[in-house]
Amino acid sequence: MNIPRGELHRSRVVDDPGTTLSLALDRQLTGYAVFEPQDAVLLGEETRGVVTFEDGVPVLAYCTDTDSGGAEALADVAGPGPFRVELYELDASALEDAHASDDCRVSPGLPAERLSGDRALVTRTRDAAPEDRLGTDDGTAVEDFLADESQIEAIREQAREEARSRAEEWGLTDVLDD
Repeated sequence: MNIPRGELHRSRVVDDPGTTLSLALDRQLTGYAVFEPQDAVLLGEETRGVVTFEDGVPVLAYCTDTDSGGAEALADVAGPGPFRVELYELDASALEDAHASDDCRVSPGLPAERLSGDRALVTRTRDAAPEDRLGTDDGTAVEDFLADESQIEAIREQAREEARSRAEEWGLTDVLDD
């Protein structure tokens, strides 16, 4: 994703990224925010998430580390704080090309849901969004997880391995049912 550098409005370390999302919404900001999660802040990792806004409403999300977009990018960046956040203002014309692409598009309330979990902010954001952007939601994190059979199977296999390991530890291997 190629977005020109905007005018820096705010640079902070915050516990809740919802603070920045709310600020962008309140100011009806057109531009973008760069979120660096705890790993990047504390361990020098390279993970950064970018969320673009049009009149304060999120449009796109992109993760620079994983090169993922949309809901997947938000999942890559989400986690416990702190977050280093930079908020930039940018002319809407500078975002036209990026916003024309559907690859990284997110539903209006999804960044608030995934990064903050603030239901009131999700509702406020959806209320501020233009009608043509409300369409179908990207679903909840639980729905996304349940739809991915490989993740469920990986957790089951991990649980089986852990059970075998503990059974060996406690001398109960003869009662395991493979």
